[in-house]
Amino acid sequence: MKDPKDAAGGRLTHIDDRGGASMVDVSGKAATLREAVARGSVCMQQETINLIEENRVAKGNVLETARLAGIMAAKKTSALIPLCHQLNLSSVSVDFSTDRVKNKIDIQARAVCTGRTGVEMEVLTAVSVAALTIYDMCKAVDRAMTISDIRLMEKRGGKSGPWKRPS
Repeated sequence: MKDPKDAAGGRLTHIDDRGGASMVDVSGKAATLREAVARGSVCMQQETINLIEENRVAKGNVLETARLAGIMAAKKTSALIPLCHQLNLSSVSVDFSTDRVKNKIDIQARAVCTGRTGVEMEVLTAVSVAALTIYDMCKAVDRAMTISDIRLMEKRGGKSGPWKRPS
């Protein structure tokens, strides 16, 4: 069987020699400070943004509910993504900004831990679930909302060192 390769030319870490799924053994790695940031967006009608900002959505405070959902999701990532390690997160934040020109709410999640593996999946999960929560709470008034651009922005810590998305 041909070896699957990642973008850097190394083996994919979640595939064993027979091509099966495998959880990476991180027991030999040093515990270091790990941090990651992810972003995403929910595009919507201008009126939907108005309802959210004026706290007039029937289901309640959209952004605070989405913040809590994102934080909870980051903490449960290993239960949602099959080969993720369970991490003892030190900090998770989920923040929002409104872009009225593009009619969207931007979401940013940041997570920190001291551990043997990174927190990239935790921040990506936090952004995804926060976006889904916004959609769920507002779908009665705007079914055409679009969740988009969920991506890792930067990460620090570990053997591979820092990485930042090019501008």
